[in-house]
Amino acid sequence: MKKKISKFIYWTPRILSIIFILFLAMFSLDIFEGNYGFWGTILGLFMHNIPTLFLLIVLLISWKHEIVGGIGFILAGIFYIAWVLMNAIKKGFELYYLLWVVQISGIAFFIGIMFLVGWFKKKR
Repeated sequence: MKKKISKFIYWTPRILSIIFILFLAMFSLDIFEGNYGFWGTILGLFMHNIPTLFLLIVLLISWKHEIVGGIGFILAGIFYIAWVLMNAIKKGFELYYLLWVVQISGIAFFIGIMFLVGWFKKKR
């Protein structure tokens, strides 16, 4: 029984973070709706995927060092909340901002907590 729990704790944050990173990368596909040309599209894809690339690097490091994943994903959630708050201050608050925060930051917090749980279990 103990072996299955440790496998669950090991694989769950990794699989969820891969799905989450792919989910975030999917939002960059809206760049193809514009008529930016080849280099404009490449630049737009890069700019849209900076958070995704950051989380991908965090995932690669946290595959062995789970504390990095725990801190990285929690910080990503906090930065996203700060970004949404700055947009709310500039443009005015909209109710759907709360849904964005719950969906994006909530998942990032959950993944970060799962990495921290795995790190605490491994530490014992």
